[in-house]
Amino acid sequence: MPPEGDRQPDAKHFRALESLYAAAPINQLFPSRLEIVEPGFARIRFSIDERFHHAAGAAHGTSYFKMLDDAAFYAANSLVEEHFLLTTAFNLFFTRPILGGEVVAEGRWISGKRRVLVAEARLVDTDGEEAARGTGTFMRSRIPLAELPGYRAP
Repeated sequence: MPPEGDRQPDAKHFRALESLYAAAPINQLFPSRLEIVEPGFARIRFSIDERFHHAAGAAHGTSYFKMLDDAAFYAANSLVEEHFLLTTAFNLFFTRPILGGEVVAEGRWISGKRRVLVAEARLVDTDGEEAARGTGTFMRSRIPLAELPGYRAP
């Protein structure tokens, strides 16, 4: 959880971020659903099938990276109500192949609140096993969230 004494973002901000995620054109290629459960925690649910496979029949790393980055990003941006964050670095560790099925990416804020925030994420496959994990750093941009067309509470 964020440090005590800091003002907590509310559910309206979380729903607006979920709307922003759903509106991103990239998610037409990667059908998925974002849920921001609490400040500093985000979950993305998606399915892997052969459309996402590399030549050896398992999910390509782009799927891993996209979902881990998004889960960590939205966990961090759930704590920032004014500006869009930007990924400045992301380390990814593959632990097992994903062949198919439902996958969950869980992102959690770790530290930082001012200019740079750090968050981690993990992918859990259909068997409940961790398939990958990653850590990202995210920097506040000058882009106001309120000016982005997808950022709106339902």
